[in-house]
Amino acid sequence: MRLSYPSNVKVVKLPCTGRVDVLLILRAFESGVDGVYVAGCMEGECHFLRGNLRARRRVEYVKGLLEEVGLGGGRVEMFNMSASQGQLFAQFAREMTERIRSLGPSPVNKNVKREA
Repeated sequence: MRLSYPSNVKVVKLPCTGRVDVLLILRAFESGVDGVYVAGCMEGECHFLRGNLRARRRVEYVKGLLEEVGLGGGRVEMFNMSASQGQLFAQFAREMTERIRSLGPSPVNKNVKREA
C-alpha cells in the first residue's frame, strides 16, 4: 500500500522518538521549515521504555519556546501511532500541512521573500 501524504513533508527516521532533541527541532526551524511534527509509538508501548514520553516533553517545551518568541507553538506537534497505522501517519501529515498553511510561512524562513 502506498501512502499518500503531501510532497512537502520530509521524513527523518530515527530509531526512537526519544532521540528527538530540542536542538534538532529548533535547527529545523532555523534551516527554514515552517513546521515540524514528531510521529512516535503509542504511549506506554515504547520499545526503549520511555523514549516517546521524553519526546513528548521535549515537543511541549519547544511549543512553549516558539510561543515565547512569537512563532506560534502550533508549528510543532507530536502524534502517537503504531507502526501498522501508516494511513494515520499520512492523515496527520495532511493535518499538519493544513495547519502550517493556515499559519503561513515561518518568519525565520530566509528563503521566502517578504514585502517591506
